[in-house]
Parts: sequence; C-alpha cells; structure tokens
Amino acid sequence: MGHTTLEVGADGVGIITIINPPVNSLSFDVLSSLKENFDQALHRDDVKAIVVTGAKGKFSGGFDIAGFSRIQAGKEISNPSLLSVEIITDTVEAAKKPTVAAIDGLALGGGLELAMACTTRLSTPTAQLGLPELQLGLIPGFGGTQRLPRLVGLAKALEMMLTSKAVKGEEACSLGLVDAVVSPDQLVNTARQWALDILERRRPWLCSLYRTDKIEPLGEAREILKFARDQARKRAPNLTHPLVCIDAIETGIVSGPRAGLYKEAEVFEGLVTSDTCKSLVHVFFSQRGTSKVPGVTDRGLKPRAVKRVAILGGGLMGSGIATALILSGYPVLLKEVNQKFLDAGLNRVKANLQSRVKKGKMTRAKFEKTLSLLKGTLDYENFKDVDLVIEAVIEKVDLKQQIFADLEKFCPPHCILASNTSTIDLNLIGNRTKSQDRIVGAHFFSPAHIMPLLEIVRTEHTSAQIIVDLLDVGRKIKKTPVVVGNCTGFAVNRMFFPYTQAAFLLVDHGVDVYQIDKAITKFGMPMGPFRLVDLVGFGVGVATAMQFIENFPERTYKSMLLPLMIEDKRAGETTGKGFYLYDDRRKARPDPELKNYVEKSRSITGVTVDPKLAKLPEKDIIEMTFFPVVNEACRVLDEGIAVKASDLDISSVMGMGFPPYRGGIMFWADSLGSKYIYTRLEEWSKLYGEFFKPCPYLAARAAKGIPLSDSVEQGKSRL
Repeated sequence: MGHTTLEVGADGVGIITIINPPVNSLSFDVLSSLKENFDQALHRDDVKAIVVTGAKGKFSGGFDIAGFSRIQAGKEISNPSLLSVEIITDTVEAAKKPTVAAIDGLALGGGLELAMACTTRLSTPTAQLGLPELQLGLIPGFGGTQRLPRLVGLAKALEMMLTSKAVKGEEACSLGLVDAVVSPDQLVNTARQWALDILERRRPWLCSLYRTDKIEPLGEAREILKFARDQARKRAPNLTHPLVCIDAIETGIVSGPRAGLYKEAEVFEGLVTSDTCKSLVHVFFSQRGTSKVPGVTDRGLKPRAVKRVAILGGGLMGSGIATALILSGYPVLLKEVNQKFLDAGLNRVKANLQSRVKKGKMTRAKFEKTLSLLKGTLDYENFKDVDLVIEAVIEKVDLKQQIFADLEKFCPPHCILASNTSTIDLNLIGNRTKSQDRIVGAHFFSPAHIMPLLEIVRTEHTSAQIIVDLLDVGRKIKKTPVVVGNCTGFAVNRMFFPYTQAAFLLVDHGVDVYQIDKAITKFGMPMGPFRLVDLVGFGVGVATAMQFIENFPERTYKSMLLPLMIEDKRAGETTGKGFYLYDDRRKARPDPELKNYVEKSRSITGVTVDPKLAKLPEKDIIEMTFFPVVNEACRVLDEGIAVKASDLDISSVMGMGFPPYRGGIMFWADSLGSKYIYTRLEEWSKLYGEFFKPCPYLAARAAKGIPLSDSVEQGKSRL
C-alpha cells in the first residue's frame, strides 16, 4: 500500500514524504495517509513548518490511474476530486504553518496540483511539471483548473492543460510556477530553509488559490477563453472534455476560485465514468501491457546488449529506422548496393535530423553528435561485429532470401536477423538459412522515426531470447512494441486489409468517394481510405492488395477502380492525381473527373448500383467500413496471431490512427456488442456477398453475448 511518512528535524521542519513506487502516485491510500500526517504535523508543537517531497527522486506522478478503473468498475465510490477539496484545499493550502513542495523527477497531474497548494514550490532543473489529465479524457481534478492560471497566467495555463505538455524546472521558474530552481542534492535542505524563512516573514506567505496578479481583466480573459474553445472544437470536434475544462476555468474567474473548485469536482465526477475516459484509460493500460508476452517475458530471460545495428536498404523505411536508432544512441551501419543509393540513404537520415534542428527539437551540437553514429557501407565486411541487422529492402521474396543467406555467413552467430517486411511470410524469407531461431520481423510504420508502433513478428522457430532482445530495443528507441504471430500482413495490415476494400465495394455499389472519406474522418481517423491510398501510392496499394487476394481469395473484394486509374497514369499524391487532385503544396481537392473512372469500374465489375447506398447515412458508412476490420481482427485473435485483444487495440491506434478516445478497434466493437456486429455483417453478406460473412469466432460470441475481447480461453470456458 502507498503511504506517506512524517519526520521532524531538530530545526522544527516536518518532512512529509510520498512513498508509492514507481512514480509515487496519489492513490486513495496515499491521500488518506497524507491528510493524517498533515493533521499530525499541524497539531504538533515541535513542528514549525512542513516540506512535502517524494521518495527516490520523484515528487508524484499524479493520481493513481488504476483508481479510475476501480471507479469505472463500481469498486470505488469516492470522487477523488471532491476528496481533494478536503485534503488539498482545506488541509494543505489552509494550513496555519508554511508548506514548501520540494519537486524532483515528476510533478504531474495531482502531483503538481498538490505542489500548487503549498505556500512555495522549489524544483530541480530537470523536473517535469504538467497537467496531462486531458490525455485520459479527464480534466485536472485536484484544483489545477483554478491554481495554474493564477500562477502562470490564463493563456499559458490553457496551453499546458489543453495540450498536456509538461515544462521543465527552469521554464517553470520563469513562468512563476515554481519559485526557485535547486540542485537535487540541495533540494530538501533548501526547502527546509525556505519554510523557516516564510515562517519568519523573510519570504512571502502566499495562497495560490486567491492570487489575482497573473489573471487578465475579465473582458480580456473571456476573449482568451473564447479563442481556446474555438481551437478545441476545431482540433477535437468529437471530444467534450476540453470544453468542460475551459468551463471550469471560467467559473473560477467569473464566480471566484471556491466556486471553480466545486465546478471542477462536479464535472470531474461525470467525466471519470464517461466513454471517452474509459477508452483512454484502457489505451493507457493496454500500451503498458504490450511488453508482457506469455511464454516469453515470464521466463526470467534478460535482454542481451545490442551495441551496434546494421540496416540493409537506405530507402524511406531504412533511413527512417536508422534515424530512430541513432536518435537513441545506437551506432548504425547502413548498407546499400551502390554509392548513389548509399549517398541518398545517408542524406535522408541527415534531412530527418535537420528537420528536428529546424523545429527547435535538437541543437546543432546534438545533431553533429547523433549523425556521427551513422556509417555507410557497400559490402558485408563490417557485419562481423553487429548485434542486430534489420533488412528494409523492396518486397521481393528472392532478394530477401538471398540477403538472409548472406547475413548468416557474415554476421556473428548471436546476431538478431530481422526483416522489416510488411506482408511476406518470414518462414519464406528465411528458408535458405539454418538460423530460423534468430529470424524475426521488425515491422516499423512509415515514417519509421515518427510512428510509435513496432510490430515484432515471431515464427514458430523464433527463440524467446530474440523476442526479449527486440522488445528491449523497441523500448529504448521509444516505440511501443507489440509481439504478433507470422502470417500475411501480420496484425495491423492483416486486420485492416478489409478497410480499403470495403470502401471500394461501397463506391462500386453507389456511395460517393468523398462522402466515405468525410464520414471516416469525422469518425476520428486521420484521413479517409481514399486519401490514404493516395498518400501511400497506388503501386503499394495494388501490391499489398494482391498479397491478400492471393492468400484470402474467399473474402476479398476485387474492384477495377484502382487498375483503371493506374492505366491512366494516376498513382496518387506523388503524381498530383489520384482520387484527389493535388497542388504544389500537396493540398488535396476533389476531382470532378473521378466519376468517369467509377462508372467504368462498375461497368466492368458488373455491379448494380443500389439506390439506397447513394444516400447512405454516415453511421452506416462507418459500420460497413469498420465491421469487416473487426471481423478480420477476430480471425487474428482466433488464430493466435495476436496474444490479446488489447494488443490489437494498441496496434489499431498506433499503426493505423484509429481514434484513441474510442479505445481501439476491439474495445470500440465491444461497446457496440458482438450480437449487433454479427447481425449487421450477416445482413450485408446476403446483399453483397462473402466479403461481409461473419467468421466463426464472431458468430460464436454473438450467439452467447460474449465480448469479442475476451481471450480465446475465456471465450471457450464461457461457451
């Protein structure tokens, strides 16, 4: 159980320490203990002042997120926000003895809100301070909506809350969020002295909640709040909690901070059980659960050191992977087939880093140091001392087979042999080698140095040690690794191959291309399926589609629309013409000529236009596009390609941009119910063919009303 301790020094300063590893989160136990120790310190005559700090170099990472799950499940009835008024405001802030927050490591969410209730805040230079609650579908619930604007000003407070961006100690001091920056080794001692100085009136004794010096005049404040609302509606049209946050801030400014606190507590209680919060909390825990792989990570294996990495292929993917690795300090050897290609690959990596410098994310000195980790080569001579090789060449089976046969000869016997293939069976790639146990998929998503997901693909031969090693590399390069099985498309591409095919089917049967993209974008995807095909290019789209048509012929939809457009030299965004027209800045606009290709495709395919589909509601477009994805995800689970449904949720969010506030593809599906999805798919399969036919996994769960996300074992036991 988390708790706090109280130690009183000879100087009369009581040190209250928060102890709840790993980030000293403020669970209900900790909050209760905090109040108990505060009450004790306030009543003891030998305590003159109080310093609040956190154990092991972390102040507090905020309210215990597992507590939100318990509230959502009905296992906890307390409203932590209302509880905070009693503890944070009426105990800490109202204390008759001065209080100093000594902040090191993290002061996030409730942790920062506790610190803001203290008389004074001291921080180390690298400490991170912020209010990231909106990332969980919530608002700051421990008084943050009221105190932060009074300490840093309304505009900066809105920016920090609405973007969930933390600031470091130095910036926090310049903003007025903390009063001084102190080295970690002097932090607590300096805080003790500050507390005594405040007691002796050598430093000001201020109450954050009632400060007004940073708050703009009411008219100006309302203009700032109006602008913030407009931006929130524009950037997150499907979300209400950013607007609720702004409302709570405004209540405090207009009606006073105490009214603002009660408004905050009232809306917080409603948000914590909202669908958005449930979805985002699910994503939070699912992301942290991807590295737990039964039969692999529970065997006590330790990751081996990967000191040097080689990459084959300096194209967009290879250069992106190289960028991700050197940014995390890995020395990288980039191999190409000739000097021209090698120079191009090295220049791509250089351009990726220069982009970071231009955006202010990297200093020039850091740029030079990072780039020095990259070396180029045209042969395998230096592969004798690499620990990991990632092949990222074009998707040709013969070429990959030859590369892996060569790697087996030139790399040391412990070296991990990984392929970045997105569709090709790994057993096929490695069939000319005797090293099947160290062949693994390392599937990055483009652009590889930006996209957060890494699919680690294992075959029946891949050793557990190799998986553990690659999981460690994935974490170190700041990716979320998801371990999946070996099949065509693996998890993400396999799951989502029906996504664009469903869109083509709808168009052939009468739905407008731009109506589909509009509905899917409004649902929360970064772009619609046709804009996505334009972005990746028609060549890639056709090549990928052929893999699935070949492997799953009974449930693929074959439209002539894309081949017809390719015949006419359309290839997507790179050629300026695809489903959209593109200007010099690659801004998309509808193409009036597109209807000619659509009509020709319908004619060749022999599809009869369904008049009902011409005016298909957005809800039906969304379901007819995504329910086939859910159906395929069920197959992926049933075949054991994914370990658990939550891994597919994270894969859909981080690999395809599925809106996180819907919880991921399977979480969203379960919110609608297996029976409903089965019924609709069955109905469409009778009208439009086998493409929509529900799989046995989905049918079995629908028959019994079992959630799709239940594990196969759970499902079997319930069935």
